[in-house]
Amino acid sequence: MLGPIEIEVIRNALTAAAAEMDVTVWRTSRSTIVRELLDYSTAVFDAEGNNLAQSARIPSHLNSMSHFLRELLDRYVDPATWGPEDVVISNDPYCGGQHLPDICAFKPVFHEGRRIAFVGTLCHHIDVGGLVAGSYAAKAIEIFQEGLRIPPLKLIENGVRNEGVWAMIRQNIRKPDLLLGDLQSQIASLEVGAAALRRLATRYGAAGMIEAGRRILDMSEQAMRAAIGRMPDGTYEFTDWLDDDGIDLDKPIRLHVSLTIRGDSISVDLSGCSPQVQGPTNATLASSNAAVMFAVMCACDEPFAANAGCYRPVTTIAPEGLVVNARHPAPVVHRIAVTHRLLNAMFGALHQAVPDRIPAAYYGNSYVCTFQTVGEDQKREVLVEIEIGGTGAHPSKDGVNALSAGMHNNSNIPIEMIEAQAPLTITRYGLLPGSGGAGERRGGLGLLREWRVDSPRCFFTANMDRFVHAPYGLAGGGPASVGRLVLARDGAESPLPPKSDNVPLQQGDRVRLETSGGGGFGDTAKRDAAARARDRALGYVAG
Repeated sequence: MLGPIEIEVIRNALTAAAAEMDVTVWRTSRSTIVRELLDYSTAVFDAEGNNLAQSARIPSHLNSMSHFLRELLDRYVDPATWGPEDVVISNDPYCGGQHLPDICAFKPVFHEGRRIAFVGTLCHHIDVGGLVAGSYAAKAIEIFQEGLRIPPLKLIENGVRNEGVWAMIRQNIRKPDLLLGDLQSQIASLEVGAAALRRLATRYGAAGMIEAGRRILDMSEQAMRAAIGRMPDGTYEFTDWLDDDGIDLDKPIRLHVSLTIRGDSISVDLSGCSPQVQGPTNATLASSNAAVMFAVMCACDEPFAANAGCYRPVTTIAPEGLVVNARHPAPVVHRIAVTHRLLNAMFGALHQAVPDRIPAAYYGNSYVCTFQTVGEDQKREVLVEIEIGGTGAHPSKDGVNALSAGMHNNSNIPIEMIEAQAPLTITRYGLLPGSGGAGERRGGLGLLREWRVDSPRCFFTANMDRFVHAPYGLAGGGPASVGRLVLARDGAESPLPPKSDNVPLQQGDRVRLETSGGGGFGDTAKRDAAARARDRALGYVAG
């Protein structure tokens, strides 16, 4: 029987293992989207596939990887045939994943002949084929157009690479050296994590590791239930909107939450959300549930270890066929827009229960765009950018300017890295004055980023939202700005559709993106004079 000190030592060691895996991916990956933008996650799971510990990476990934692994174990991979030197991968949203660019890799860990854990990595890869470079098509109407679907299969079996699978992947993607390099990075990360767990098991034994995992999950469940129990009982509803799905441009998408707190549990009913749409602005249940869980954990009044134990007190109701639980073969590549907006709807509902903890709406969108440049020698380079905006104002403080918030946790790709690797120049990059919502607490500012094409030809793809429905304010605060996407050519400017595929560009063209800020909080008339003066001095507002 392990004591409480030993349990805490093991818990922190598992978190350290996930962090060590994280650093391994960062130091060994090849593409800018993984190495610079940091669009990846690492985690440790118990022998049944429950998330035990995780790195400080992407909420959308971390709160869904356990769902993916359990789906693999329950439906696709016989655990009895999954050996200690096997690595299973998949990217299929309809096998438990989220969207095709996210390839997940899992490896079991054994000690004393017994499976004691799994380790897992997930990377957003720079391209997996499909209609557009970067595999983020805005006009796809079925998942078959979105890229290569990898069913759950053994990439490595008994320590030997399945060369046929590697060849199949290479044959179907635009930047094979980058993707396969990042995939090798994932495998290296799994080895690092497995080695750390095996070292831990030599000290505590297989039985000790299993017991520790169970108790770690129970502790987080108890802490989550206690936090929910301190929230007032009741049913709270809120609705936010996505602009459109890229196909039906005059049809907004409804994200409605009905959240019921009863005792130490929460039920979240998403039945009022729109039916799944024709375009790729759909999400699987794994994605939507990640947003629900993240929102509830954010609303708790004290921190605790984030793992699958936290999921137990929360029930999500989402009938199949809705935009939050799409039915095959719906396209889902822009699922992050759904989960961002669902998170904002969750926050709007939770604000009614715990108004002192919940900020106004953040920008609530991943501004995804891709440039595929074509040189004189026909050499092609691919740049995938994911831009951000401002966070919503909090009851006690202003929003944060240009912060990666909500369902993603990305960095920015340094200008020098972009210009060194592709014939593109960043001509403008900075905060966008006036984009935050007004209020007693001001919303954070969005940003402006402008790219100039230096190659003879280029194809531009955008998959964005928040160009019609602004981030909301709370408690009398004003909404933030909406986004703008502009093409500048030969001295003239024209708007670009925020959802567009393979727009042809030519040398000298400039594409400018302006992102949303965050909503304001409280009555603008109550903002103190010093704060107003500081806003003007810093150029955050005009006048």
